[in-house]
Amino acid sequence: MTENLAIGTLLQRVRKRRGLSQQELHDASGVSLSLIRKLEQQAVSDTRMETVRRLAAALRISTSSLIPQRSSEGESTADTWRPVQEAIEAPPQQIDEEPSAAGVIASVHEIRAAYFAKRILDLSTLLGPALRDADALDDADHEARSARSYLLQIAGSTLTQVRQFAAAETALQRALDDAPDRLRAASIITTWSWLLVRQGRFEESAALAIRWADDVEPRMSRATPDELAAWGWLLVQASAASLRNARTAEAHDTMQLARSAAVLTGRELPAGGTRLATWGPYTVAYKKAERGIVLHRPDDVLNTAERVAAANPVAGTEFDRHRLDVAKAHLMLHQYGEAFDALLDISQRAPEWLKEQRYAQDIMSDVIDGRRTLTPEMRSLATALRVPL
Repeated sequence: MTENLAIGTLLQRVRKRRGLSQQELHDASGVSLSLIRKLEQQAVSDTRMETVRRLAAALRISTSSLIPQRSSEGESTADTWRPVQEAIEAPPQQIDEEPSAAGVIASVHEIRAAYFAKRILDLSTLLGPALRDADALDDADHEARSARSYLLQIAGSTLTQVRQFAAAETALQRALDDAPDRLRAASIITTWSWLLVRQGRFEESAALAIRWADDVEPRMSRATPDELAAWGWLLVQASAASLRNARTAEAHDTMQLARSAAVLTGRELPAGGTRLATWGPYTVAYKKAERGIVLHRPDDVLNTAERVAAANPVAGTEFDRHRLDVAKAHLMLHQYGEAFDALLDISQRAPEWLKEQRYAQDIMSDVIDGRRTLTPEMRSLATALRVPL
């Protein structure tokens, strides 16, 4: 079983390996000598994220290396994410050092990088301390509230991925309360609409997305790319919910409007500041291809994949989800080897993310059922995806 070490034990261990005294670590990091001593003596069991990051930078290791890891052996997904859930739902905690807005904003950059790299385990470690720091900031500080909103949206999205739906909804409600502008609010609603789809609440999801799409619809003659993206993503989510709710006409109409917004955008916009997802013609093509899975038209998915691959675009945030649809389409055509190859491709790029996708587990289970024998790679991936025996 993995040893669950306190932050002070981790700090002392790495400091000694680096050949530094406590005084030298103080000089290199700027963290007070008394706090370093208290941490290592375990007189203090917690500190703000900014302090951890400064210590980690001085020791030339990642921030998450100094945050105690919860053992995942014999532990449920809910247990893994309990620190994040508590940071979202519990009253703010008192910590020894007052966090700074600059420190929280720096945490946002680190967490955003982990989110877009699909490093799920890092997020389970980093989000809780960062959210506690963000909650300790002055609500009157606009920049601090904006950073907290962004952290909460990432938390809501990540918790949705790992099926911790109640905590995800609380995070998104809080993120919306702190949203600095309508574009960020629209992005949060997009995430919330996706959460409702994951819960099977299709009617609510479509109604929420359409209501907000009507509210933020831009004037096309002077719409900015970010405005088009905010509106377009709400339409995409409305279409996804309507399609799964057997309202195919509504799904078609909203997807056509989304496609128009993507054409007007004219290029793929990166994720980052306002959005948690890329936006543009290729992103909409990926989302439109989902129809082929829901309506049992796998050839539509594979034809889209072939057309997009010929254009060789930069892989956006929705690419791996599209590749899961490609795997499912091959499976529907009883092309088990091709379905596995698509899963293997994703696992080499985003193993932690894939592990949390029940969709991937179901596909792999059907691949196993459909083949007479399994290759060593297939057995290995089945284990990684926790496919039941």
